[in-house]
Amino acid sequence: MSMKQLLLVFIGGGIGSLLRYLITKTFNTYFQHFYLGTFLVNILGCLIIGLILGISFRSNLLSQNQTLLLTAGFCGGFTTFSTFALENQTLLKSGEILHFSFYTIASVAVGIFAVILGLWLSRLIQ
Repeated sequence: MSMKQLLLVFIGGGIGSLLRYLITKTFNTYFQHFYLGTFLVNILGCLIIGLILGISFRSNLLSQNQTLLLTAGFCGGFTTFSTFALENQTLLKSGEILHFSFYTIASVAVGIFAVILGLWLSRLIQ
């Protein structure tokens, strides 16, 4: 791993983290028992990583460094499993079992679907 690659991950992660912060602060206030901002960034991150990796695997549109910047860097900083886990713990602690179940199942199922969709969409970009 080169210093350039570390710097690319650092820059992408910073941009992703900043954007995640802005989105979650904006959207987490809309619903009382559903963290819409966290849900959106995690699902968008899944879609983006599927799209980027699909493009990277199928074509020469992105270099290895660009792929690293966008996946490990941006998507790594943009998505957040730790916040997702904390929010689920908060729902459980509050006794919100139904909301916990819906949020968890929807996040995982829609996230996996978004990766698959991103990979499929990447076929259209060649």
